[in-house]
Amino acid sequence: MNTPKEILLAEPRGFCAGVDRAIEIVERALAKFGAPIYVRHEIVHNTYVVNDLKAKGAIFIEDLADVPPGATLVFSAHGVSRAVQEEARARGFSIFDATCPLVSKVHVEVAKLAREGYEFIMIGHKGHPEVEGTMGQLDGGIHLVEDVQDVARVQPAQTEKLAVVTQTTLSVDDAAEITAAVRARFPSIREPKQQDICYATQNRQDAVKLLSPQVELVIVVGSPTSSNSNRLRELAARMGRAAYMVDSADELRPEWFEGVARVGLTAGASAPEVLVQAVIARIKELGAVAVRKMDGIEETVKFPLPKGLKLDAPGTA
Repeated sequence: MNTPKEILLAEPRGFCAGVDRAIEIVERALAKFGAPIYVRHEIVHNTYVVNDLKAKGAIFIEDLADVPPGATLVFSAHGVSRAVQEEARARGFSIFDATCPLVSKVHVEVAKLAREGYEFIMIGHKGHPEVEGTMGQLDGGIHLVEDVQDVARVQPAQTEKLAVVTQTTLSVDDAAEITAAVRARFPSIREPKQQDICYATQNRQDAVKLLSPQVELVIVVGSPTSSNSNRLRELAARMGRAAYMVDSADELRPEWFEGVARVGLTAGASAPEVLVQAVIARIKELGAVAVRKMDGIEETVKFPLPKGLKLDAPGTA
């Protein structure tokens, strides 16, 4: 049997600044206030990360009724609706918000334009917590479209003041296609000054576009619930490559690698590097002898932590 000879590693891959920050918020809250710390929804969409934090004393809930009075509560990186924020405050929790600052930026923009009388077309996936959080910033006037067909059906109450916003983890190409359809139907629609799709989502997709033509098979490390990881696998498949997404090295199948000389490997923005290294080790067991890292953008973005989580400074709370 022919076995893989080389693994080509996408760059950048794996954790982004928003995910790093969200995980650190939970870990610091645990260190400062002790277990349990309650987290609304998976802090990031990765099984390994969630299980690791559970083992350290984090309890993941969907319903705030499951959190005891006076407990410490963390909002996940995907953001929450205004109703959830208000309920959490009313129940008296000590709250730390791990919403990615790039998602918060969309929330702020929606609130600001709504005050100016705007309605919104939101491009995103129905049921995704980020979409629920963004749409939940308003009581109404925000219309979800998932594809070009939805654009033809959407019926805003007025079109003079209409703005478009986007889930931050979409496929850049898909979003551009849907945005073009929105623009064709509503020529005067207001678009964000900078696109809403986050830098990390864009960079990881760009890296897969560079990686795919150089390999016969693409493996994406990511969990099934991770939107940006799913988009990476779809992108590689769209470029004509066999492409699989795995939550861990255990899910790799030897038959995928038969007759494959070079394997491309990347990871979604919520997948830790420890999982990538385990996948590399497993592919080496299947015959790969070399690992080569592609040249790529080096990400230097860092987001500050919320106040009250410094561990070293005395007198802070």
